[in-house]
Amino acid sequence: MTRALKIIPQRSIYSYIHKRTMSSTPSLPKFVVWAPDYTDEGALGRRLAVRPAHLENIKKQISQGVLRVGGAFMTPESVDAAAADRKFRGSCMIYEGESIDAVRQLVEEDLYYKTDVWDKEKLVILPIALATGLPPVPS
Repeated sequence: MTRALKIIPQRSIYSYIHKRTMSSTPSLPKFVVWAPDYTDEGALGRRLAVRPAHLENIKKQISQGVLRVGGAFMTPESVDAAAADRKFRGSCMIYEGESIDAVRQLVEEDLYYKTDVWDKEKLVILPIALATGLPPVPS
C-alpha cells in the first residue's frame, strides 16, 4: 500500500514543521518594534528620568512572556563608554502578541512613549519571521 505524499505550500512550511516538532502549546505571532528616541536636547534627560520605572514594567512583561527580548540602541562611541556617558538612539524589542494592534497598545502604554522619549512619528512595528529561537520565558 502506498501513502499519499502531503503537499505543503511553501509559505506554510515553517508553520507545519514548527507544529510537528515543537511543543503543542500554540505560539503567538512575533513583532519587532523599532522605537527611535526624539533627538531634541532634553530627550536623554527624559529617558533617564523614567528609566527605573520603565525597567520595572519591562520585567513584568518579560515574566508574562509578552516581551521576549529588548534593549537600547546606542551610538558606536558608547560601546566603550562608561555607563553614565552612553548616548542612546532608541529601543528595539520583540513582542509576542495576538495582533499588531495589541502590541501597539503595549508600546503606547510604556513610559518611554508617554513621556516623549520615543519619537511617536518614527515608531515602527512589524511582524517578524524569526530564523532563530528566542530566550525561554522565565518561570
